[in-house]
Amino acid sequence: MEAKLFFQETTVVVFVLGGPGSGKGTQCPKIVEHFGFTHLCAGDLLQAEIESESENGTMIHNFKKEGKIVPSEITVKLLQQAMQQSDNKRFIIDGFPRNEENRAAFENIVKIKPEFVLFFDCPEEELTRRILNRNQGRVDDNIETIGKRLKVYFESTLPVINYYNSKGKVQKIDAQRSVDEVFEDVKSVFAKFKPVARVDSTK
Repeated sequence: MEAKLFFQETTVVVFVLGGPGSGKGTQCPKIVEHFGFTHLCAGDLLQAEIESESENGTMIHNFKKEGKIVPSEITVKLLQQAMQQSDNKRFIIDGFPRNEENRAAFENIVKIKPEFVLFFDCPEEELTRRILNRNQGRVDDNIETIGKRLKVYFESTLPVINYYNSKGKVQKIDAQRSVDEVFEDVKSVFAKFKPVARVDSTK
């Protein structure tokens, strides 16, 4: 019990939110490199669980196959497990919570409130343009599916951002600019976390 409490008290969690195409995937590795956070992505954890072919993984696979959303409790427990197995105590959680149910489940199960929410703010037209230009060969990168993904984001994730904004916990970044300009703002938001000293592994 004490170990768990210690884990909660010393752990720093930052939620990274923004629409598809807002640059979360580009900025998160930079935060990891400069400030020593561990990057957790709910989607990646779910995928890894599916690939492990565990009982849980099969259940997640079936939810996805049927086009259903994976229950928040399952996603949150995977995040909690990844955090407890890590030697690090600083985490950025990318693209989560996606909706109010996710948010409530995280606070109820993990019992950690985020230090702040890093919100990459970008207008819908710009998000659409970026996703179409990505040419990553993703099946979901066509105009109709992009519209659906953006609709889910605006209807489900924006209320989460607004909730944390009402608590004074949102750090909003103008994500329309270049990668480097955006990261300059990100650095000032993370300034209280000392940059990581680079270790020369060749010595």
